[in-house]
Amino acid sequence: SGGLVTALQGAREEIEFIWIGWMGGAAVPENEQELVKDQLLAEHSCIPVFLDDELVDKYYNGFSNDVLWPLFHYVPLPMYKAGGEKKFDNNLWEAYKLANIKFAEVVSSAYKDGDFIWVHDYHLMRLPYELRARHPSCKIGWFLHTPFPSSEIYRILPVRKPLLEGMLSADLVGFHTYDYARHFLSACSRVLEVECSPRGVDYNNHFMSLGVFPIGIDPEHVSRAINTKFVQARIKELRETFAGRKILLGVDRLDYIKGMPHKLLGLELFFTRYPEWHGKVTLIQVGVPSRTEVPIYKALANQVNELVGRINGTYGTLEYTPVHYINQSMKQEELFAIYNVADVCMVTSVRDGMNLVSHEYVAAQHQREYFFAQNNQMPDIDSENPSASFHSKDGPGVLILSEFAGSAQSLSGAIRVNPWNTDQLAGAIK
Repeated sequence: SGGLVTALQGAREEIEFIWIGWMGGAAVPENEQELVKDQLLAEHSCIPVFLDDELVDKYYNGFSNDVLWPLFHYVPLPMYKAGGEKKFDNNLWEAYKLANIKFAEVVSSAYKDGDFIWVHDYHLMRLPYELRARHPSCKIGWFLHTPFPSSEIYRILPVRKPLLEGMLSADLVGFHTYDYARHFLSACSRVLEVECSPRGVDYNNHFMSLGVFPIGIDPEHVSRAINTKFVQARIKELRETFAGRKILLGVDRLDYIKGMPHKLLGLELFFTRYPEWHGKVTLIQVGVPSRTEVPIYKALANQVNELVGRINGTYGTLEYTPVHYINQSMKQEELFAIYNVADVCMVTSVRDGMNLVSHEYVAAQHQREYFFAQNNQMPDIDSENPSASFHSKDGPGVLILSEFAGSAQSLSGAIRVNPWNTDQLAGAIK
């Protein structure tokens, strides 16, 4: 999902390739696996990796998402506390290695001399090592879609060395930003005690090249979507619905790295400090559910619901709701329509690999400038009360962007904020 899908959608238009991956969901019975494999290959050029439920729980939910994901987003492993220890579980690490081996076996079964192998993300950090052992001369690229933490954080990992050795078995390793690449080199230098250069790392007689490849979006796709009849009709409806109000927009997965509570606290302080804006500003917050059975995510969902209720209860009226909270995923066409009408998009991630919402908003706002010109029409304006006639504004919208999102390094025109600084957030909204 996210950047991974974006990257491969663009590549698929120019390169013929086979996608190899775990299907997700419940395990496929063994007697049906060949049929499923044949059907996926014939219809979608995909080859599935079959993992049983126990392995998935330990490898995917356990090590990948409960150890690597938090650590890579600067949430360290839990401290040792009397009566509440959560020690590093070596069984999860063994499951992670086994899953990477299973991926290697499936890749090897499809590999032909001259093929390029492109491995994605922290779930498969050991895969280049396993592939190199099976095919010493194969060409392997590996890309990380999350941040790579500073060496001070990374070195907390008990298995820090074998993970780095897995990555160094690739021919090319890529990151979103120079910061992530620099952190990786620092980790290699301090953990493996090897000489590193901006070009790459020479380890065990194998040179791994290093590259920075920030993933973006296809602006033409956004343009085509916004110019469809459905989206333009939806834009008109939304402009009329929110006439006379400024629209703030947030689009996030319900994940603790996305900073939704920080955004809501900033909005609450904004309403407290600037009462003249009561009734004139609405936040549309899309919160896509994520890992709903995990306790920390349940607690986050409860906190967000509480903050939304508190803001609406304090500042709302019978005719006015300050926060429209949509706790579900949305169709892309609907999302592009909201992007287009929003005056401000708020990205308040406390840590984010890239964040393509910021890119999509900018692309959709570019289309806004030409909406009426393209359709040879002008909005109907009430000369006595122009702001109530139609939701309109001068120029494109404003992007409020966390300095901890990878996209902050490339979107220099945004208002950059520290999401932990509630005062700064409230000021940025104003």
